[in-house]
Amino acid sequence: MRLNRTVAAFITLVGISASYELSSSESDRIAGDFSRADRNSDGRLTSDEWRRGNFQRLDSSGNGFLELSEVRAMYEGHLERRTYDWPPIGYDVITVRSSITTPDGIVDQDALDRTTKCAIGRGRKCRPDSAIRRGLIETGLRPQFPADTACPGIDDIFALDYTFKRNRESYHGGIDIPVPWGTPIIAAASGTVVGIFAGENSPRGIEIVIRHSPADTGLPVWVYTAYSHLDVMPPIQVGQQLKIGQLIGPTGNSGISGKKRNRQSNRRPALHFAAVYAETKQYAVFRDIVVPINARWLDPLSLYRHSMPIDSTSMKALPDDDKVVAVSIVDQNGIASEEKSTFVWPYRCSHG
Repeated sequence: MRLNRTVAAFITLVGISASYELSSSESDRIAGDFSRADRNSDGRLTSDEWRRGNFQRLDSSGNGFLELSEVRAMYEGHLERRTYDWPPIGYDVITVRSSITTPDGIVDQDALDRTTKCAIGRGRKCRPDSAIRRGLIETGLRPQFPADTACPGIDDIFALDYTFKRNRESYHGGIDIPVPWGTPIIAAASGTVVGIFAGENSPRGIEIVIRHSPADTGLPVWVYTAYSHLDVMPPIQVGQQLKIGQLIGPTGNSGISGKKRNRQSNRRPALHFAAVYAETKQYAVFRDIVVPINARWLDPLSLYRHSMPIDSTSMKALPDDDKVVAVSIVDQNGIASEEKSTFVWPYRCSHG
């Protein structure tokens, strides 16, 4: 395949190597997360206390509990930055075209009401109440990947209380999936790119936002998925059409610290995967955030149910057994676990 100059420059950039060492603050972060999850302070976590993905895989001892050493294993190979080859072999590489047009539905930010701006934009002067009313609440949903597959799991769950990380009351607007540097991120569903942000002064860092129409997903709403903390800016343009499973870019840790408001090189590489939905395709770009008209938050795991409802209140009210969501995946050979699935995990999974 012949690559144009933009893609070639992109490959050259990501080929630069850098050192990355586990600092005391990163080590403390893992221990701190473990301690906060350990509600009865017995030094081990049950599946209910963990509330995240990959419990069975992390439980290497098979005793039904997670020890701190087992939780640390989730980050094995993540904390040392290495040179990685790009683009990865076997992925559908995006090519830049000159015929891309501005997506329909974009409106001026004045079309947004203040509640939506605060709920989705979440400026520092906004109280979290509006975001909570618009669905930024813990749902208890948990992913279940196909048998005999190994998929990157979640560490920071949707709407996790982030007050301890901020200087104010705050909740996590997405899920975090930690993976090694450069791990290829793929589009969770087909759609149109409506936002590309360098994120130099944002906790989200380099971010790509895709709008998915009802025809793309089979849902009677417009869904917007966001992929943050990319390592470098990928060769993607606003208005570009992406297919489900298509390559987006390499995982990194771009963005600034939420509390200290500065860039932190010792943060683990991870994808921050977020989603909102709206009744209309209209959206505005407000403070470098794609904000649909009258948008609502949703737990990204609700999308893998492939049917309504997907709102957080309904998900929170589900019986516990129904909160285990069967997730469709693409394997390392690019083969989907379900041929007609409209949503897949944003990383490929391996067998075994």
